[in-house]
Amino acid sequence: MCVALPGKVIEVRDRKATVDFNGNRVDARTGFVDIEPGDYVLVHAGCILQKLTEQDADEMNEIFTEIGA
Repeated sequence: MCVALPGKVIEVRDRKATVDFNGNRVDARTGFVDIEPGDYVLVHAGCILQKLTEQDADEMNEIFTEIGA
C-alpha cells in the first residue's frame, strides 16, 4: 500500500515546489497541478498529486498522528 502525505507549499519555481511537512521541507514535482505558495497539496513519491483544502490537510494529518501513536 502507498501513502500520500499532505503538506503546505512554501515556494514554487519552474516545475518544482518546496513543500513543508511539519517542519520537514522537500522538493516535489508539480506535474500538471496548478499551485502557488500557501496551497496545501497531496504528495506521493516526490510528485504533487492534487491540491487540498486546509481542512482536508488537517484532518489527514490528525489521522496519520493517530495511526503513529
